[in-house]
Amino acid sequence: MSLIITDECINCDVCEPECPNEAITPGEEIYEIDPSKCTECIGHYDTPQCVDVCPVDCIPLDPDNEESKEELEAKYELLTGKSI
Repeated sequence: MSLIITDECINCDVCEPECPNEAITPGEEIYEIDPSKCTECIGHYDTPQCVDVCPVDCIPLDPDNEESKEELEAKYELLTGKSI
């Protein structure tokens, strides 16, 4: 699954620079995650970096974008051109 930022977001700006895939951008009211770029940091880190740094715990899995580990790995390879 990709991740999603909920409306509990306080726009603290710490998640955006941590995303290795540049999937997080400022939205109209809160930050947003582009599910086509989110790999939950698979290929880069052991855990999603945005979740690790979020002070209000507002970045859960997105139930509307379920993906297996294999699908996330394939997305990483497509985005980076690197194999895992």
